[in-house]
Amino acid sequence: METKIRKVGNSLGVILPKQLIDELHLKTGDRLTIERKGSNLELHPIDPEFEEWAKAYRQANTDYKDVLKALAE
Repeated sequence: METKIRKVGNSLGVILPKQLIDELHLKTGDRLTIERKGSNLELHPIDPEFEEWAKAYRQANTDYKDVLKALAE
């Protein structure tokens, strides 16, 4: 699949092809993460349920760091 970089205000944007939007079940307002892998870019849809879980995990890991370390011994 190929697309073009376009000027959007003072930024640059990429238009995702309809085929890709349909395959990934994307819709207006969905959020994506962008990762740089060497000279490539990877886009990943953000899963809100996973984000909630990850936030809770990070908080518990911070709050109970000493307890978790003691349990691991």
